[in-house]
Amino acid sequence: MDEQTLAVEFRNITKTFDNVVANSKVNFKVQKGTIHGIIGENGAGKSTAMNILFGMYSPDAGASSDAGEIKIYNTPVKWNSPFDAIAHGVGMVHQHFMLANTENAVDNIILGAEPVFYALRKLPSFFRLIQTKKAVQKLKTLAKVFDFEIDWETAIEDLPVGVQQRIEILKLLYRNAEILILDEPTAVLNPVETEALFINLKKLKEQGKTVLIITHKLNEIIACTDEVTVFRHGKVVCSLKTKDTSTEALAELMVGRKILLQVSVPPQKEFSKTPVLEINNLVLYSQKKAKKKLDHIGFSVLKGEIVGIAGVEGHGQSELAQILLSPNAKEFAIKGNINIFGKNILSLKTNQIRELGVSFIPENRQAQALLLDSALQENFLLGNHDKGELQFYNFLSFNKIKEKLLKIVRDYDIRPGNPNSLARQLSGGNQQKLVIARECYSQPKLLIASQPTRGVDIGAIQFIHKKIIQVRDDGAGVLLISSELEEILALSDRILVIYAGKIVAEFNRGDPKLSRIGYYMCGASERENVH
Repeated sequence: MDEQTLAVEFRNITKTFDNVVANSKVNFKVQKGTIHGIIGENGAGKSTAMNILFGMYSPDAGASSDAGEIKIYNTPVKWNSPFDAIAHGVGMVHQHFMLANTENAVDNIILGAEPVFYALRKLPSFFRLIQTKKAVQKLKTLAKVFDFEIDWETAIEDLPVGVQQRIEILKLLYRNAEILILDEPTAVLNPVETEALFINLKKLKEQGKTVLIITHKLNEIIACTDEVTVFRHGKVVCSLKTKDTSTEALAELMVGRKILLQVSVPPQKEFSKTPVLEINNLVLYSQKKAKKKLDHIGFSVLKGEIVGIAGVEGHGQSELAQILLSPNAKEFAIKGNINIFGKNILSLKTNQIRELGVSFIPENRQAQALLLDSALQENFLLGNHDKGELQFYNFLSFNKIKEKLLKIVRDYDIRPGNPNSLARQLSGGNQQKLVIARECYSQPKLLIASQPTRGVDIGAIQFIHKKIIQVRDDGAGVLLISSELEEILALSDRILVIYAGKIVAEFNRGDPKLSRIGYYMCGASERENVH
């Protein structure tokens, strides 16, 4: 690799958190004007390394003889904060977007970098006059270059997630970033948005920008990167040209063993055709926006069955999952019926629904499933505090809890596995494994899994899929909501397609008409029932 063209170089970078080694003597190089993939299992250290590059963490100092360093364009740098990184042309789009949801696109992009009249630049900030028109002009020019269609005046919370991501990228370009780090950029995008993102990344590359992508989706690494660096257990295993490798080879490098990229699903076991979940003529309105989110939908989930909900994100899936968890949510108005084990749940609270034998894997683990500033032990107890094997004479036994949690940590390979570690200290994938471990531990009769493998690595995906199949084979019903069509096709015994809040098609596993599922995901007008 030509040293003159290096954009980024890591030399012997080490980072520890409370005696847990996240990065150990990390070394790799990124060439200017390329798209470089960063892959590894959950907890492998890839996000930590990128956060160091962005100035969110400082590497360990080490002895003077072996202290690591980062070079940007062959010049050693040392950031004190992300502000330093941004000032040197390094920007990052995080997996969980850093946007003010109630503000519009322009305000979000220029926040902290507002153009002010030159004559007033030295005055206190509350005396400065912001040149909003100048900012908008620059943003529209940038948006035109990348064919970004953005409603500049609409609040972020009212924009599709793909548009929100474009706004995050524009934030970096507005600040003249030359090196862009994207953390799991396609985790919340539909296939059309993903394709558009790849086109724009190639445009960035053509302009001489350098892009680093952290992702678990190996097919995307093959599709859009020039080179890839593989992390395992905090160390760099290798860096190689993408054209010289394959998804199978990368998966093996990530986990250190051969791995199947798809779990084989055994045939359904015979159970009574008892519905565990029945939804009839359900209509859901958003109180805030007076908008219909679900439109007269109806379906059932039987014992020992996985029913998959397929569809492009933003067509009512999130609201369906939310209403099954919290039917009394004040932001919604509901018509119709939802029965779980024959009991209407519309008047029940979340804890009462859980007491019926329902477990939930929500799509947003950080906002809906975890207490981030509480220990793993406390998060595991949520919903499981009444389990007899965790008690001693009706009181919680912390020795029993610790013993059980340590076994689960080993079984699910949750890292770091210290019961006293804060949930916040886990990588996104390890947080997800903690949630799934907790929800499956309760031996549910109905499992509602919304985006269960979002942001997790290939090995963890395989493990999670096996757990979902095991729950089904134990006799529970499973409602699987996923924007990953491959996941829906691989696991589901029956597939429903949702579009604009309506169920527009229904298929059985192996049905030849499944080849048409993409057509329905894009908006078929009538439901096709294949029974």
